[in-house]
Amino acid sequence: MPELLKSYIAGQWITPDPAGGVHLAINPATEDVCAHVALCTPAEANAAIAAARAAFDGWAATPLEQRLALTEKLIAVFEARYDEMVVAISTEMGAPYDLSHDAQAESGPGHIRATVRAAREMAWDYDVGEDGIVTHEPIGVCVLITPWNWPINQIACKVGPALVAGCTMVLKPSEIAPLSAQLFAEMVDEAGFPDGVFNMIHGTGAAIGETLTGHPQVDMISFTGSTRAGIQIAKSAADTVKRVAQELGGKSANIVFADAGLEAAVTRGVQQCFGNTGQSCNAPTRMLIEQSVYDEAVAIAARVAQETKLGDPEARGNHLGPVISKAHFDKIQRLIQAGIDEGAQVIAGGTGRADGFDVGYYVKPTVFAGVHNKMTIAQEEVFGPVLVLIPFADEAEAIAIANDSPYGLYAYVQTGDLDRARRVSRLMRAGGVSINGTSQDYMAPFGGYKQSGNGREYGKFGLHDFLEIKSISGFRTP
Repeated sequence: MPELLKSYIAGQWITPDPAGGVHLAINPATEDVCAHVALCTPAEANAAIAAARAAFDGWAATPLEQRLALTEKLIAVFEARYDEMVVAISTEMGAPYDLSHDAQAESGPGHIRATVRAAREMAWDYDVGEDGIVTHEPIGVCVLITPWNWPINQIACKVGPALVAGCTMVLKPSEIAPLSAQLFAEMVDEAGFPDGVFNMIHGTGAAIGETLTGHPQVDMISFTGSTRAGIQIAKSAADTVKRVAQELGGKSANIVFADAGLEAAVTRGVQQCFGNTGQSCNAPTRMLIEQSVYDEAVAIAARVAQETKLGDPEARGNHLGPVISKAHFDKIQRLIQAGIDEGAQVIAGGTGRADGFDVGYYVKPTVFAGVHNKMTIAQEEVFGPVLVLIPFADEAEAIAIANDSPYGLYAYVQTGDLDRARRVSRLMRAGGVSINGTSQDYMAPFGGYKQSGNGREYGKFGLHDFLEIKSISGFRTP
C-alpha cells in the first residue's frame, strides 16, 4: 500500500486529525491508487499559518545573501533528486517521461535560478528626490495554492520568490497530484530553511480553502487555477484587504496568416495545443486561419492530429499521456459533444476513450473545423487535447476574434511579415504573445488580462508580487 503522505508544519512532518479523511490519488494511466493523502482540517491550516507568522520577523531580517545562499542550496538538493521528481510527476498526472524530464521537472530549478538571478540584479533600495529612498520589503505571510497540471512549475515560481523576498508561507498543492509537492517539501527540509519559513499542507479547497484565504494573519495569496475558484478566493480575501495574485484560465488564440509557411505553422500550432495533453492554461486552443488558406490548413491539422500518438507515461518518446482524472475526462467529453451538437465538424478524434486504451483516461486528440467564435468550444476552456479552427477574412477580423474572449492569458501569431507580427502582437489583449513559435524565457513576465488573472510571475516580476514598496523621506539628510 502507498505510504500515507503527511503535511509539513514548523519543520515537522505531521499527521492531521483523522477527521480530515484520506484522499486516494489516482495514477491516470493505470487508474491505480498512487498515494494516500492525509487531508488537513482547519486546525492544521491555522497551525501552519501560526508557524509562518512566528517565523516571519526572523526570516525577513535575514540578510538577502543568506536567503539566496539557502535558496541556492535548495536548487542543489533538487538537482541531486531530479530523477525522483521526474518519476513523481509522471506517476501523479500522467506526463510522459520525456515531457516530465525535459520540461515539467526542469521548471523547478529553472524558475528558482531565475529568481536568484533577478534578486541579484534588482535594486532593492534606490534614491528618490533630494534626500529620500525607496526600499522593498517582504509582504509577510503568504498562502500559495497550486494546481495539478504543471505542479512543480507553479510551486517553484511561487515558493522561490517568496523565499528570496523574505516572506514565510503556507503551500497548499493540489491533492490530485500530491507526490511532487511532497518531494519538494522534503527538498526544502533538506536544504535547511528555518522552521516555519516554509509550510506545506495537503487538503481540499472545500475543507480548508476559506481558512487559508480569509485568515487575518495572512498578508498575500498567490493562486493558480480556474477562474471560478479565483473569484471565490478574491471574495474571501476582500474582507481583510489582502493582496491577491492570480493566474487563471485561458483560451489562447493562434493567428495563422497565409504567408506563415502553412505546413510548419499549422503543425506547430496543433502540437502546442496538444502539449501536456492539452492541460496548459496558455495552450493555443483557438487557431484562427486566413480564409484563403483555410481548407489547406484544415487538411494539415487533421493529418497532424491523426498522427499524434498516445502512450504510457513511463515510456520514452514524443507521445501524449492521459488526462488527469475520470472527472476531467468526462468534462472534456461533454465539451466535445457540445461542439458536435452546435454544428462544428469533427475532422479528427471525437468522443469516447482513445482507441487501444481500455485503462487510463486517454482522450482522442480532437480537431474541429467549421467553428465560429460564439460556439461553446470556442469560448470555454476545455483543458484537453481539443483544437478549434476558425477562419478570418483580414487582419482586423483576426484581432477582433482573438480578443473576443473572457480570457487574455496568452496569444500566438504566425506570419512571414515581422512588421505585421509586431503590430498584431501589440493589439492582442493578452499578457504574453509568441511570434512564430518562439518560447518564453524564465525571466519574462507570465500572467493575464481580463479573467485570466492579475499580477505577474517569473523573474523580477514574480519577486515584486511578494514585496511591499516603502518610501522614506529624509533618509539621506545629514
